[in-house]
Amino acid sequence: MLRFLDIVFSFLGLVCGFPVLVVIYIIGLFDTGSPLFLQERVGRNLRPFTLVKFRTMKVNTASVASHLASTASITKLGGFLRKTKLDELPQLWNVLRGEMSLVGPRPNLFNQEELISTRQHHGVYDVRPGITGLAQVNEIDMSTPDLLAETDAKMIAELSVRNYFKFILQTVTGKGSGDRVKG
Repeated sequence: MLRFLDIVFSFLGLVCGFPVLVVIYIIGLFDTGSPLFLQERVGRNLRPFTLVKFRTMKVNTASVASHLASTASITKLGGFLRKTKLDELPQLWNVLRGEMSLVGPRPNLFNQEELISTRQHHGVYDVRPGITGLAQVNEIDMSTPDLLAETDAKMIAELSVRNYFKFILQTVTGKGSGDRVKG
């Protein structure tokens, strides 16, 4: 049932949000010259996939987890996109393709070995990664791997259609601030 909802909502989001996606893309061309950010992430069953987001940091920023990146790397447009969570919109393509879900544990990088180990222990990679979830709406990010993996496991165990909509609604209405970035 949740996969069906993912397909319907990601398709509708891409179609209805197309004008917004185009405007952000064009503004992004002027901001960084490269408005899309593509990065290999850890997916379901530890399979790699390419995550698509709007670029929020300068093009030459090191490929590290957000909490290890510097705020100096965030562009003006990027700050707005992060605050409004509009940088996440292109991930609807990942959801439609079946690489992600709207609700699930945020996909991490392959170089986050401590997080991978902890998440494996908790069975987090048994499900599709998501755009939002329990950890995101409670401002728990990848800087606390044990807490994140435990929260992800709790969300997976308790995920229902009701919680699916609850996490989406909380995200859309602004609960949670996204990944932390060093000052």
